[in-house]
Parts: sequence; structure tokens; C-alpha cells
Amino acid sequence: MSLAVVASRALDGLDAPAVHVEVQLANGLPCFTLVGLADTEVKESRERVRAALQHSGFQFPHNKRITVNLAPADLPKESGRFDLPIALGILAADGVLDAARLAANEFAGELSLAGELRPVRGALALALAARREGGGRTLVLPAASAGTAARVAGLDVRGAATLLEVVQALLPGEAAEPLAPARAPPAGPDEPVPDLREVRGQAAAKRALEIAAAGQHSLLFVGPPGTGKSMLAARLPGLLPPMDDDDALVAAALQGLAPQALDGAGFGRRPVRAPHHSASAVALVGGGSPPRPGEISLAHGGVLFLDELPEFARAALEALREPLETGRVTISRAARQAQFPARFQLVAAMNPCPCGWLGAFAATGRACRCGADQVARYRSRLSGPLLDRIDLQIEVPAVRPAELLAAPDGESSALVAARVAAARRRQIERQGEPNGVLGAARTDTCCIADAAARRLLQTAAEKLGWSGRRLHRTLRVARTIADLGAAPTIGVTAMAEALQLQRGLDAAG
Repeated sequence: MSLAVVASRALDGLDAPAVHVEVQLANGLPCFTLVGLADTEVKESRERVRAALQHSGFQFPHNKRITVNLAPADLPKESGRFDLPIALGILAADGVLDAARLAANEFAGELSLAGELRPVRGALALALAARREGGGRTLVLPAASAGTAARVAGLDVRGAATLLEVVQALLPGEAAEPLAPARAPPAGPDEPVPDLREVRGQAAAKRALEIAAAGQHSLLFVGPPGTGKSMLAARLPGLLPPMDDDDALVAAALQGLAPQALDGAGFGRRPVRAPHHSASAVALVGGGSPPRPGEISLAHGGVLFLDELPEFARAALEALREPLETGRVTISRAARQAQFPARFQLVAAMNPCPCGWLGAFAATGRACRCGADQVARYRSRLSGPLLDRIDLQIEVPAVRPAELLAAPDGESSALVAARVAAARRRQIERQGEPNGVLGAARTDTCCIADAAARRLLQTAAEKLGWSGRRLHRTLRVARTIADLGAAPTIGVTAMAEALQLQRGLDAAG
């Protein structure tokens, strides 16, 4: 009887807990038994491993009783990532591989019947977990996945194209041929971004967009069709400062968990997600078995744009409330629970009424046909608690034809982005995070207003019946406005502008 243990990792949300693949070869009735809470994809690895070993020129132990245990037994395992560790465990238990070299590595990879290594989902999550836990092991992945994992600094990652290459690196003595270190693919060329200068008029909406970018605030545009709401939202990513390495790795790791593979050329760019209004709550939040991230997690570190906001299902919109507040989403199922980060910047757009032309007659000649009850029902699709969590609510009025046909006015995205970057640096130096994500306690200590500004905020909150959440969010917006002006404290001017930025739905009525 012989036993071999191979290190690997499973996927549990964005985490990648360690898994020990234990392989035992024993005398007895020939069979291949796989235990350890394995999904169907993992159980099917028996046939893939058998064929891959034979096509790679190795003797499969047909006359042995093969038992494979994936420990810990209470952790669900899915996908074909355990093919490579199982195959190596069989060879090690049969005495083909060097035990010391095997123990110095972690393995993950799906095998084809011909012994080729196919890429695995969540390579970045595996690499981040391996670096976080330490241990000094080398991570061995399929060549197509190793380049992505190599973006994680401080971790030795090796890539291989076939099972035979991995085996040759683990042979005893001088017969071993080490695998070459994997290299991260070069960053792709910067894609052109739409320029803010292309939006005609809408000075107030452009200013709100700048404030939202500077403080990482959520934003709602309210206005008739064709006024530039979607154009403004499309220009927000071009105003945001670049992502740092840690945020870029987490965002890329989340993208790697999605059904579609992460395009390596997009690494380091802030993700932009724009789901259709027919998206369900599960599509936004995530779910499934095993749990996968939804649109709000795939937008982590970037922008989530929801056009035609009232047309989304009520359950889908209400599912946004907790992530907007906490920056994470927890998916609970009967058998397991997964947590994903969801610190996204929400930009939403909506019409002021069902027909869309409320308040547009002076500029377009189009009169609203909706009654007061229709308008109220339309706006009631957005609950008070959800609106309470949107920092800026801006009216985007209809623009006259003469203004649309005039030459572009205003500043370019590059000039606005420079001011945004300077304001964001002030926030990071002062409190270590943008104003938009400050908690209640830190809002009181970091958002200092003078006496006149506090009286103005108190008067407005009392007259409008604001909640404590709305009051704090307005205070954080005022702090961002002060940061754009390099002011040490919040003055009356900044507070008055912050109050004006809360009147989108009221002004549109």
C-alpha cells in the first residue's frame, strides 16, 4: 500500500481554501473511488485522468484499488481543477515522482483526454489565497491561466501546457526539467474614452458628475429622453483616478469568477457594467450553486450604470440597498455561504414620468400627458430607502435645439480628471478612503463644517424631514465639494451646493 498527498485549492466565493488531494494505491479488487464532497465535474475526472495518463505514456495502475480523498471532506469541490493533482497523486503513489518536489508545489488544472492542460476559472483567486496564506509553495497552473496568476507579486507561479511537462519537473534526481516562471501578459493599449466636452450644455449635470467622481458618490440623473443622461454616465469612467494594484487584482479576480473569462488586456481598468432593466435580482446580486458574483460584484472598483431605473424589477432594486451601504454582498444558501466585495459606484438614469416629457415643454414643445397619479405611481417604483442611499439626485433638463447645434462648451475630461485626482488624494491623505464610503463615526470626525454651514444643513434637514442617513450623505457630499476647492473645512457655499444636489426628483416635478 502507498499513499501520496498533493496540495491544491478549491473555490469558495472569492476565497480559495486549501485542499489536500490524498491518493492511496492498495491491493484488492480494482476500482477507482473518489470521495470528499465532490461535484459531478470532479467525479468525472476519473475518466479524464485515466485517458490523460495513458496518452502521456504512463502506466495506469489497473490492478490496484485507487482511493482519492479531497480533504477537508465538508468543503464542496467543483470544476475540473482537481484533474492535475489527482493524476500527479496517482503517479507519486506509484513511485514515479519525487515526494519532496511534489510537496513544494500547489497544483490546479483540467486535463484533456490527450494530457493537455486546460485553463481553470478563478486563477487570480487561487494566487491571492496562496500569497495570503504563505507557506512558500510554488503555484503550478495551465499555461493559459499562469500568466493571469503571475500578476500577483511575491508568489512563484509556473505554467505548463501538458501533464508530461509537469511530471518531468517532478522527477527524482537530475532527470527533472524545471518549469519556467510564468510572466504576466503586457498591458493592452489604453482604449479611447468619451470626452465630457462632447456633452452640450448641462453644466449642472457635468458638475455633479465631477463631484461624484471625486468622492465616489452614487448618482441619479432625472430628465426627459435625449437630454444626455446616458452620455454623461458613459463619461464617468474617464474622470476616475487609476486603480491601485490591490484593487485591480481583486476586481480582476472577481471578473475571473464570471462565466466569461477575463480579457488580460483589460487588467487595471475600472470595470463598467450596464445590465439591461430586465435583469433579475439574482443577476444583480449573484447566486447559483456554487455561488457566482453578480453584476454589482463584477462592478467592484468601477461603475454600475442602471438605465431606465424604474423599469427594473422591484426585488432587483431593493437588493441594491445593503451593498450600497456596506460595500459587500453575502449570498446564503442552505448548504453554504459566499461573500463577495461590491464597492461599486452607482450611476442611474430615469425619466421624470411614464411618458418622459414632464417639464420639457419650454425647450422641446412636447407636453407631458401623464396625470399626477400616474407620475406618483411611476416614481413610487423607487422606494424611499433606496433613494435615501443615492448621494446625488440631479435634474437633467431638456436642451433647446440651438444649444445642441452650437459648438461644444465646457471643459474636457482630462482637465476635470486632474481636479478629481487632486481631490481624491486629499481624501486619501486625510482619512485613507474616499468620502463616499465613510461610515457614520468617521463622517463626524472627517467632515468638519463651520457653524453657518451646520445651521444651513440642520434647517434643510428639519424642513425636508431627512433621515440620519440622508443628512450624513449630504455632509459627505459637501466635504467632497470642499476638497475640490482645496478648502480645509466645509463652508456655507459648499453646503448650499450639496443641498442643491439632492433635489433631482423634486426639481423634475
